[in-house]
Amino acid sequence: MTNKLIVCCILLVACGPLYGRPGTAFIDHQLEVELMPARHELRVQDRIRLPSRGTREFLLHAGFQPRVLTPGVTLTRIAKSQVGDIPVERYRVSLPAGSDRFTLKYAGKIDYRLKSHKESPGRNRQLLSGTVSPRGVFLDAGVAWYPRFGDEPRTFSLTVTLPQKWRAVSQGAGPEEEIQAGQRRVGWRAHTPQDDIYLVAAPFHFYSSDAQGIQAQVFLRQDDPALAGRYLAATHRYLALYASLIGPYPYPKFALVENFWETGYGMPSFTLLGPGVIRLPFIVHTSFPHEILHNWWGNGVYVDYATGNWSEGLTAYLADHLLKEQRGKGIEYRRSALQRFADFVRKENDFPLRAFRARHSAASQAVGYDKGLMLFHMLRRRLGDEAFIAGLRRFYRDNRFQQAGFAQLQEAFEAVSGQRLGGFFKQWTRRTGAPRLAVEAVRVSQREGGYRLDGTLVQGQEDAPFDLQVPLIVYPQSQQPPILRRIHMQKRRQSFSIELTSAPARIDVDPWFDLFRLLLPGEVPSTLGGLFGARRVVFVLPAQAPSETLAAYRRLAGGWSEGYPEASIVLDRDLDRLPEKASVWLLGWENRFLESFVKRLDGNPVRLAGDRFQVTGKAFQRRDNSLVLTSGNRALLASDSVAALEGLRRKLPHYGKYSYLVFSGQRPDNRLKGQWPVLNSPLKIELATSHQAIQALRPTRSLWPAPGS
Repeated sequence: MTNKLIVCCILLVACGPLYGRPGTAFIDHQLEVELMPARHELRVQDRIRLPSRGTREFLLHAGFQPRVLTPGVTLTRIAKSQVGDIPVERYRVSLPAGSDRFTLKYAGKIDYRLKSHKESPGRNRQLLSGTVSPRGVFLDAGVAWYPRFGDEPRTFSLTVTLPQKWRAVSQGAGPEEEIQAGQRRVGWRAHTPQDDIYLVAAPFHFYSSDAQGIQAQVFLRQDDPALAGRYLAATHRYLALYASLIGPYPYPKFALVENFWETGYGMPSFTLLGPGVIRLPFIVHTSFPHEILHNWWGNGVYVDYATGNWSEGLTAYLADHLLKEQRGKGIEYRRSALQRFADFVRKENDFPLRAFRARHSAASQAVGYDKGLMLFHMLRRRLGDEAFIAGLRRFYRDNRFQQAGFAQLQEAFEAVSGQRLGGFFKQWTRRTGAPRLAVEAVRVSQREGGYRLDGTLVQGQEDAPFDLQVPLIVYPQSQQPPILRRIHMQKRRQSFSIELTSAPARIDVDPWFDLFRLLLPGEVPSTLGGLFGARRVVFVLPAQAPSETLAAYRRLAGGWSEGYPEASIVLDRDLDRLPEKASVWLLGWENRFLESFVKRLDGNPVRLAGDRFQVTGKAFQRRDNSLVLTSGNRALLASDSVAALEGLRRKLPHYGKYSYLVFSGQRPDNRLKGQWPVLNSPLKIELATSHQAIQALRPTRSLWPAPGS
């Protein structure tokens, strides 16, 4: 995700005009900052150059009491107000004729506390408006620590004086460091227009390496050369990948910076990741390239938030999805994206993609990230890889260091493809909902010289039909290759007819999940995401469990229930049967409904026997392991460890795409995870009772080679 929190988005949307085109003069700040973390204070002297003379207004954090040091310049305090939860003051500065520069001096405290924001059951995110503290420093535009002249771009130089063992990080080129009188002075410069000025500081250990004119940097709170080395190597690898795909990297460095709370922020030329996140072994291959790519999308081409945040969807598509696609798992990734949308988005919380600003819930993430990435996948399928890549490069080249929106994306892709894409972008950025596909009236007729396959595609959603290019694959009974067709569908019902030289064995409708659409029962397995995204849920606790274990289950249910629109917690002895119209969490080995739940698992490879259990042929002892299983709208969570249940309360909401899980120990650590097989998709139509085994047609190669290939 980018660093754009809700307060920043409010500032950006409210302040007006887009960035100027090349050659436009920008506001320039020459900032001298002294940080006193132990006292939560900062002192600032800012020499400001304005692109226009006369009178201007700006916002600054309340209580800073700024003074003008430039003769002939007057400063007037206009009003005090709030932007989000930040108290700010509005000032008017008047410059004498012929002058475009003035110097401002101010000081004060910034010491906000972490706030917990609930995104979905069991998933909380900590947010911080800004702080100068012994734990670290985090300052951005949202806290108005520097004069904010509306939404105009700015260049800057920044010199920070701070304790000798500390280091400061910002965007652009640096650090330039020197030690004076027991303090460290750190310099950064950004001569390309920026949408913010960031200042992060802590007692960091610093590592760096150079490749092809770009410096990779790592700032860690603990000395760990091995960890730093992995991130330095990965930085060069991913910078090379995306530069070859999109265009030159727009900054002189990229830095991994360790934060003091768990974050995944992407700023221009650096990312701010939490201490636990950084040390997860898979992050260097997943979230890390996502944050690097944000330097092209969001921090290289800036987002025009007034018309919708396109950067999260495009970054998710070219990072998270692309890296999965390179490993042959693009289909599974798209199916999971569609499943997240189905799990968390309902009519009452859906909204158009152009209304997406930033993630604040599981539903908003499903719209902004998952629907967004599917928009770009459909665009790629429509244009072809060559034109799609050309469009990416054109969009980047034309809009670098400027604000851009979906309109500029449309312009770039129309320019390289020669196609009119207004209807495509209007449909997928302005409409809510999604199509629900079905196939009906499929029949095969033998004709002279071959066969004909007829059928009807149906859009079954309540809303008006969508304009779709529906992929359809026909598999012949013979050894002939499969046939791929794309059926243009604009109506509620669309018939199709395909001439064949041999009898068909099966047809698959959108088998690669190329379309943004509502998934049908049978296309996807039951997963925890379906439980966490439910509207109404009942937690059924085991009355016969030991008192400490029962109390742990009650704490887990209580913590999760706050994230559901409707939730209730009951003991199993108080129910005659489980409710049918609600999702159900069965908790505990002692639960009286355990046996009936196991019967629902018939056909899935699970066995429960005394003090042992088996999942997919792997055996585990109950004593040391915790089990999680799903079946339809029900899930079982069973553990004999109170400590493990505390850990599962935090961890399980992050395993939403799985059907079954086994955890070991008290931490607990994941030992097994997976999804139940999908066997009866209603969009796969068998046309012959017996035929040779079908070798499924796979999509073409990945959009771009894997790093280092």
